[in-house]
Amino acid sequence: MTKHPAAEEPEHLFTDADADARWRARFRAARVSLPEWARDAPDRNVYTSNASGVWETYAWDRLTGNHRQVTDRPNGTYNSTISPDGEHIWWFADTDGDEFGNWVAEPFAGRPIDQEPQPAIAEVPRGYPAGVEIGRSISSIGISNDDGTTIVVSQDGQPGQVIYVNENDAGVSGLSRDEQYLVISHSEHGDNRHPALRVVTTTGTTVSEKWDGKGKGLDAIGFSPVEGDSRLLVLHERHGREELLIWDVAADTETEISLDLPGELTATWYPDGRSLLVVHTHQARNTLHRYEIETDSLSLLDTPAGTVGSAGVRPDGTIEYSWSSAAEPSVIRALHVDGTDRVLLTPPGDRAPGSVNLTDAFVPSEGGEVHALIARPLDAPDGPLPTVFSLHGGPHSADEDRFSAYRAAWIDAGFAVVHVNYRGSTGYGSAWRDAIEGRPGLTELEDVAAVHKWAVSTGLADPEKCVVAGASWGGYLSLLAAGIQPDKWAAAVGGVPVADYFAAYEDEMEPLRAFDRALFGGSPEELPDLYRECSPMTYVDQVRAPILIWAGENDPRCPIRQIDNYLDRLAERGAKYEEFRYDAGHGSLVVAEMIKQVGIEVHFVMRMLGIKK
Repeated sequence: MTKHPAAEEPEHLFTDADADARWRARFRAARVSLPEWARDAPDRNVYTSNASGVWETYAWDRLTGNHRQVTDRPNGTYNSTISPDGEHIWWFADTDGDEFGNWVAEPFAGRPIDQEPQPAIAEVPRGYPAGVEIGRSISSIGISNDDGTTIVVSQDGQPGQVIYVNENDAGVSGLSRDEQYLVISHSEHGDNRHPALRVVTTTGTTVSEKWDGKGKGLDAIGFSPVEGDSRLLVLHERHGREELLIWDVAADTETEISLDLPGELTATWYPDGRSLLVVHTHQARNTLHRYEIETDSLSLLDTPAGTVGSAGVRPDGTIEYSWSSAAEPSVIRALHVDGTDRVLLTPPGDRAPGSVNLTDAFVPSEGGEVHALIARPLDAPDGPLPTVFSLHGGPHSADEDRFSAYRAAWIDAGFAVVHVNYRGSTGYGSAWRDAIEGRPGLTELEDVAAVHKWAVSTGLADPEKCVVAGASWGGYLSLLAAGIQPDKWAAAVGGVPVADYFAAYEDEMEPLRAFDRALFGGSPEELPDLYRECSPMTYVDQVRAPILIWAGENDPRCPIRQIDNYLDRLAERGAKYEEFRYDAGHGSLVVAEMIKQVGIEVHFVMRMLGIKK
């Protein structure tokens, strides 16, 4: 039991019944991820959905039209995949959202009710997932834990053999179509934020290496889908942004692909291995393109304006993709070779109510121009509004023009919402992403301060009713902002945050300790002054705004002990704060829990600011 004041859960967020039903309906509406099809049996698919009220894995047989819920666990299941022949579904079994567990497998058609799923490869130790590849005869699993990374390979269902063990963060990133080569992403050079690649045989013998040097990462996207083709599609950042190259790992030759597109790129193969489906990200929005490798030609594909979450090319050339915009809920679409575009998969029940569009602002800051995304209620009166500055997690992520039930709840409550793609965000080049190295937290908040100043000076934000809110890294930044920028914030919300960096480092999962060492330039033992300067705990006595913290009891990323340390100090000094904690990990996959958290968060801020709706 916690000794801290519990956050108040409202029975109704809004007095208007329709408004109260609308914001909840956005969370309750069934959604689905982009289906993953079996490579050799493309009518057999797996996807995740919240249709049951919890995000779980589903099987879809396109021939029969049958959908089957595969997993049914109290705190949900998110990681799953399907074997090439479509006969088995693999999913990751953790405990109550702690992300620590093992891969299990069961038949596509389902297992007997009295049988448990079996370990996919029994010899793999328990740990955090670090990549999985399933072939016709070769399968490989990567697992990370406090001992480092272990990669195990099994052939034809035989006992797994360990082919890679290293104390550094690594993972399985690809298996060639002929199953001769595995590609391993690793950080043996000490920086898991900028990984290197190693191609090995399935017995672990090194075939080739590629590393672009300090501060320049390489990410394996996937091998060519053509049998006997040893080309590997890779993301590189040699020219200051994420771009594409093709590496023939057998010949150890490469070809950079130079596309005249601003922003950053990723891609996937067309089935014939002669073309790429390119996903282009620029200023928080995506476009899809087809790139012909032999002719070095690029063509734009006709998709709606907004954000593509993921995309793939079916064997018949149909492009299937997930899409949404700030105003329109997510949908799974299919773009056929004749140019027709249709909704592919409609989940059961009513579609989520829409919301408002985003507008863009480009704000000068000490480190350059900060891109902010702005949402304002359509029925808002003229003049400054109470404003939520919503800070994304990551930090290597970005807010985009995509649908958000969370943002829409604030809009319904009468708030403007400002998303800040601060330094550290992806999509704006390598220098922008890496600008926080050596001074994380403080650097991002310089950009937040610049956007706050802009929002107040333009009349968007009421300076007396500005709120900073975020989860994960965004929660860390919110608590840090409350301490070092106390004059700017009327309330702060930190979800699953880093609150005490020293204790967080001690308790967090090893891949995140490696991330912290790369980000800070060393461990807390090596750089105690820097960690202290960047820790919210250092500034807790300067906090003046009321604070809400919500956290998961089983969180391996932002563990609960370090949050308790921060809360204890707030209690000692008699600060105004509340907390809410739930029995899961770094976020919840349970829809009712999400609604509860958002209701608590919005209700807390409205109470603290004296707003009634």
